[in-house]
Amino acid sequence: MRMIRLDHCVIHISDWETSNAFYRDVLGAEVVEGGSGRVAYRFGDTQLNVHGPGVDVGTLVARLPVMPGNSDLCFVWDGAPEDAVAHLERHGVAIEDGPVTRHGARGEGTSVYFRDPDGSLLELISYIKEPKGV
Repeated sequence: MRMIRLDHCVIHISDWETSNAFYRDVLGAEVVEGGSGRVAYRFGDTQLNVHGPGVDVGTLVARLPVMPGNSDLCFVWDGAPEDAVAHLERHGVAIEDGPVTRHGARGEGTSVYFRDPDGSLLELISYIKEPKGV
């Protein structure tokens, strides 16, 4: 069987300016503008397609389309969990929980939870292990 991996998924936002700034400034997304007012948030080779006010996304959507604040997403943080906390605090983002041990796609990691401007639950997971004997 061929290997597959996630290319993109969809989130829905309620305010373009606020969400674009949050995903760009806090999470480091490249805000990619497509045709017909469509926008995506790109993180390397992974993308969040964004549905929001004033954009017709057509009929090829989930039967129950995602609503603003209805997503739960995890992003890999390639630094120490404490650095993720400090990064979020510098941006004035309230931490919901963490750092806490969680299991992600790469095994055990340390996660920090917070919310985007619409209330979707976001997670930064770090797979960096503390040196033994510390």
